[in-house]
Amino acid sequence: MEGFLMRGGERLKGSLRVGAAKNAVLPILAASILADSPSTLVGCPRIADVESMRSILQTLGCESRWEPDGLVVSGGLSSGEMPEKLSKRVRSSIFLLGPILARLRHATVVYPGGCEIGLRPIDLHLSGLKRMGVEISETGGVLRCDGSRMHAADVHLDYPSVGATENVIMAAALTKGVTTVTNAAREPEIEDLQAYINAMGGHVQGAGSPTVTIEGTRELHGAVYAPMPDRIAAGTYLCAAAITGGEITLDHVQPRHLTAVLQKLREMGCEIEEGENVLSLKAPRRLQAFDTLQTQPHPGFPTDMQSPMMALAAVARGSSVIVENVFENRFALAADLNRMGARIRVAGRAALIEGVESLHGVSCQARDLRGGAALVLTGLCAKEETLITGVELIDRGYERMETELTRLGAQIRRISVTE
Repeated sequence: MEGFLMRGGERLKGSLRVGAAKNAVLPILAASILADSPSTLVGCPRIADVESMRSILQTLGCESRWEPDGLVVSGGLSSGEMPEKLSKRVRSSIFLLGPILARLRHATVVYPGGCEIGLRPIDLHLSGLKRMGVEISETGGVLRCDGSRMHAADVHLDYPSVGATENVIMAAALTKGVTTVTNAAREPEIEDLQAYINAMGGHVQGAGSPTVTIEGTRELHGAVYAPMPDRIAAGTYLCAAAITGGEITLDHVQPRHLTAVLQKLREMGCEIEEGENVLSLKAPRRLQAFDTLQTQPHPGFPTDMQSPMMALAAVARGSSVIVENVFENRFALAADLNRMGARIRVAGRAALIEGVESLHGVSCQARDLRGGAALVLTGLCAKEETLITGVELIDRGYERMETELTRLGAQIRRISVTE
């Protein structure tokens, strides 16, 4: 088991280049099996979730290999049966359901795993596919999907689910006719998936809006594609500078993807300059509390940035309120922050954070990916040492986070921890 050993108090300063987005790369990896020839994902991050997805793809007959420019994915597919153990390791395995059905017209999957941040049912994925004629039966947590009668359809989502939108898009990409998804999720990662499928010869329009149209084609080919920058990683590193009263410049970033986050950081007193692909932040000596933050589907405030913002609010001057409208278990972080001296009260989906002047280091364990990143943020400003275990969860979405923070002046190192 590995951990991060940290000593806070350093004012972070410097520049970083933001890597490709985890939440874009995983569905793009799934979409790679739609093609009948290899694809190259330029700048693909070497994170744990990517490696888990590679392992799943390999069991399905799709090989991949790292090259200097990125990850090469073969595009082959020989099996539609998802491996149970691997699928339960990463929730994004559910993204494979749509493209497997598109290629083979049958699939066997188990309910996916991932971070314990809420129920995250896959009903919307299944109902969308059922509208396309897929017959689905369940036995002991195993879903058997028969797509022999798949057809184009009008699919309305009861909630703008990112995963359900992406699964229907991928299933429809090789299905004859025109499929329309209404009340579609509008996240930038869906626009990226559209661009990738179209680079493979597909016909997808409307991503980023509530209505997406997919004209099915008989076959797709491989493509060379650079996935979008990671807006959540970018937001996390902006918060790292903010919580230490520091300065940071981020390169290879799209500011328009971070509008809601930047608004809150400005509300907390940060000076931010936006360029075409650059963001610069200068934080005050102590942050000012924000009034209220409510997580919402895009273009609202992203739920993945809620935990880092809670860490900032914990040491800001004044009181802040966070309302979590997406995942009901996102507030598990509050208990760990309170052990560090924070003053956070949680009632249902709302949390009241009364900012304190300083936090003290403790030994704690990451409970989920973004909550673990938030613990790292508090360790950057906490007095004395902080030990964070369970960093394999953080590794799911951040490529060598400790190395990036060290470049900015943080005192953090990865160590082996004896249970």
